[in-house]
Amino acid sequence: MAEIGVRVGVAGDFEDVSELFGAAMMFDPSPNELGRQLFEPERALVATDGGEVVGTTRALTRDLSVPGGVVAAAHVTGVGVKATHRRRGVMSALITRQLREVPEAIAVLWASEPGIYGRFGYGAATWGTAYEVDLHRVGPPSVRIRPGELGELTADDALKELPPLLRSLQERRPGVSGRSELQWQRRLEDKKDDRHGKTARRILVHRDETGAIDGYALWRGKLNWGATGPASEVSLQELVALEPTAYKALWQHVLTLDLAATLEFEYAAVDEPLQQLVTTPTALNRRVNESLWLRVTDVARALEQRRYAVPVDLVLDVTDDLIPANAGRFQLTADGTTARCERTDDPADLTLSVTELGAIYLGGRTLAEFAATGRVTEHTPGAVATVTSAFTWPIAPVSIEVF
Repeated sequence: MAEIGVRVGVAGDFEDVSELFGAAMMFDPSPNELGRQLFEPERALVATDGGEVVGTTRALTRDLSVPGGVVAAAHVTGVGVKATHRRRGVMSALITRQLREVPEAIAVLWASEPGIYGRFGYGAATWGTAYEVDLHRVGPPSVRIRPGELGELTADDALKELPPLLRSLQERRPGVSGRSELQWQRRLEDKKDDRHGKTARRILVHRDETGAIDGYALWRGKLNWGATGPASEVSLQELVALEPTAYKALWQHVLTLDLAATLEFEYAAVDEPLQQLVTTPTALNRRVNESLWLRVTDVARALEQRRYAVPVDLVLDVTDDLIPANAGRFQLTADGTTARCERTDDPADLTLSVTELGAIYLGGRTLAEFAATGRVTEHTPGAVATVTSAFTWPIAPVSIEVF
């Protein structure tokens, strides 16, 4: 039996990597030139068996909003192992090497199988809310919209107009991934074969009193007719609004489309203000799921990159079975504007693993949650409460796309 090896990818691996990941996820990949351009071979790892590609994982070069800033984050994607090579340690070898080599202090991913990634120190850091809205019951209130407030953009115009809005969202809410020009092109790509019976994508925008765009929504429709009449479906893919007026106007538009009976939206925040805009919140049919998982790959650098809600000065004893350099005691000292984290020999105030650290990093989960099940050890009374208060953030994190 040939030995399975792991190597860095090359440009010629694109087709094999795409086909392997498609097979692992049980779909047939379609030719995609943008996908080829976005492929970063030097950030891909490939497992081979006798020259055959049998496993892969990739990291995308993107940034991520964290409490108090926007930082580089390895966006992990395309993780897959050929069905004939499962249970042979291929995935463990790929993910372990990837996490030890990424230059960023944090790595993030969406987990197709959540049970897998906790074994590698990832923690579910963001809760997402999916809506299936009964438009006949939801009862959105009337919002006065002046002529010209709402309009539509072509994809070419959207590529010029929308990126600053996403960046502004990153400055306000943690968990949001940035996009390069190519990544924006990929997001707005609208091949007919990818619509699955739905309409072409609509790019709805709201303009403020000066004519500047301060919100947008990406959506599709699907014709449907029930026994009692029209029952079309609205698929909302993304909604970004910087001001309350834009938020209300965009939501009113998609909630009141003629002939529509249902609306689906999978990328809302847990503190989504939508429930304030409708008269029957139970018609929103909310479902909360784990979305973005985060793995700290450099404890000191990661803790210095974010900001904290209240001052903190204590010693964390971090355990990490995968990255030895992460293990040990770290002094975290922070106020509202600066943060410093460095190794220390001082006694620990509390002990936690890198998994809990990743879960609380974006401010959407609390350390007290993990302490309640014994996953955190408090050595100094009040240390859990201090960390819980410091890491919590006023605005819940959200990830608005699967990458």
